Amino acid sequence: MKTWHILGVCLLLLFSCKEQKKSDLAETPPEIKEYTIEQFMDNENAYASSYSPDKTKVLMTSNRSGIYNMYTIPSSGGELRPITQSDSASVYGISYFPKDERILFRMDGNGDEIYKLYVKDSTSIKALTPLKNVRALFRGWAKDGASFFYASNERDPKYMDHYEMKIEDFSSKRIYENKEGMDFGGMSDDRKFIALTKTINTNDSDLIILNTATNKKVKVNDSLSANTPQDFSKDSKYLYYTTDAEGEYSVLMRYNLETNEKEKVKEKEWDIRSFYFTDNGKYTIMYTNEDAQTVLSITDVASGNELTLPTFKDKNVTGVDFSDDESMVLLSVSGTHLPSNVYSYDLETKEYTQLTDVLNKDISAEDLVPSEVVRYKSFDGLEIPAIYYQPKQASATNKVPALVWVHGGPGGQSRQGYSSVIQYLVNHGYAVLAVNNRGSSGYGKSFYKMDDLNHGDKDLKDCIAGKDWLAQQEAIDGSKIGIIGGSYGGYMTMAALTYAPDEFEVGVNIFGVTNWMRTLKSIPSWWESFKEALYLELGNPHTADSVRLKKISPLFHTDKVKKPLIVLQGAQDPRVLKVESDEIVEGVKKNGVPVEYVLFEDEGHGFVKKENQIEAYSRILKFLDTYLKKETVENNSDSDTTVTAE
Repeated sequence: MKTWHILGVCLLLLFSCKEQKKSDLAETPPEIKEYTIEQFMDNENAYASSYSPDKTKVLMTSNRSGIYNMYTIPSSGGELRPITQSDSASVYGISYFPKDERILFRMDGNGDEIYKLYVKDSTSIKALTPLKNVRALFRGWAKDGASFFYASNERDPKYMDHYEMKIEDFSSKRIYENKEGMDFGGMSDDRKFIALTKTINTNDSDLIILNTATNKKVKVNDSLSANTPQDFSKDSKYLYYTTDAEGEYSVLMRYNLETNEKEKVKEKEWDIRSFYFTDNGKYTIMYTNEDAQTVLSITDVASGNELTLPTFKDKNVTGVDFSDDESMVLLSVSGTHLPSNVYSYDLETKEYTQLTDVLNKDISAEDLVPSEVVRYKSFDGLEIPAIYYQPKQASATNKVPALVWVHGGPGGQSRQGYSSVIQYLVNHGYAVLAVNNRGSSGYGKSFYKMDDLNHGDKDLKDCIAGKDWLAQQEAIDGSKIGIIGGSYGGYMTMAALTYAPDEFEVGVNIFGVTNWMRTLKSIPSWWESFKEALYLELGNPHTADSVRLKKISPLFHTDKVKKPLIVLQGAQDPRVLKVESDEIVEGVKKNGVPVEYVLFEDEGHGFVKKENQIEAYSRILKFLDTYLKKETVENNSDSDTTVTAE
């Protein structure tokens, strides 16, 4: 008996030791290589604009030089060849000319959003819209390829008129004079009809058809609803448009331009966001926003069959651009943790060629984190959707800090797409919950309208509920949760630090609004058609509502801020002026709270130059390591300084 007892004890101890080792092994964080911000920013951002007329080349725009420039690449694959070498303003390709290899492109002034159109031939570059402080936007090629259409506020800074420019001599004429603050929605191939919208509020708009021969206007919609023109049929008999008049989500409709009859063409359980015909009308392309992910479908018009595209592991086709003869198509292919690559696909042979390989060779895709759609209940029981990224090294025994990420807008949406900055933060041990608080697009019109005239209140409570959800996850250190966002998300960061100063441990404000009265009074002139809608959603600064706007503006409540803050701003930003960030930094400094300020003289509303992105995101990580992870808190002598990046 004694022998059996001793043997039993030994077996028990042996079993326990093995189990302990298994447990230890299970709890050991996987080895994840950490990458520098330089390595993440060395991921190339490259996209295709068009095939050349003979389909032998593809026009590309890439930031491989540090800023965006134009390149060409053989459609059969090969190396990108630079065709512009700007080292200051970014250059964005539009397309080859329809019948020759001249190239149309645009530039602005370091982020000021005053775009100009240019043409490049084999020897020179010519500005086609050179007037100072005049904004021009490309609107498509004429069917015969002899001219193109563009928008310009040359006549009146507040309104974008519709112009046509001949490519033979680059002479232009105004086709539609926009004196009523309309938004252009397309023109039929026979030029007889122009689709226009009149914004009512940030969700709803009237859809109007202008007959260019008679100058008569016809209103299409019968009710207050969101109405977006999509495309005219190639025979110019119908207008296709989307509307949410019948429910929460946008459906595709067809309007008979002769009889004024309407019929439903397509309905899904999510918003149909875009629909159009290829140049010759062989295919239709439809994009749907399905739970923050882009879903593409291409239909052969003659047969009604859906076109089957190649499939890619862990990636989806998120965009297409057909050749003029519709025999080849450029595919944009990406995953939630993999950046977008471009492929050329031959529809006849079914062969495809990868044109770009943008993931830095130093980075292993296995170390990157796919996103996960989650949902949580807010303070009032409302279900809030969010995109969640959990570091691979996180576990119950290796808890990590976390960030609530708030998108731009108002009315934006955090999407299931690749983000170098999010992957950088996650790779360095920060979980990220990108919330789609009430007021976000993509989840029905009722959800979208829920934050109207209520910013800094219920939308903020949704973010706080996101923080609470994070704190409940076993892999998260609930005492180390911060908030981060740009533009409207930057406002939410400052709202959190001022109106709920004990909820988040740190704040990262990227060009966020802090004084709604000033921002709403100083919006760019070309936003005139949208201004009244903004006032309906946010408030009118010229009325008694200015009292409420001041109340919800963090600038006037900086004395409440207790937690460390970093602010990042572009000096050329036309939407959120530099003074917004200047003043919030000065106000918070008076509290003796650690504040960092990173200012870029050559950026606008978003940082596009690689050297600036590297500086911005490395400063954010250093700030988070210091004040959220609290790894380097003793070395923060520069925490209240302003850094100006030239």
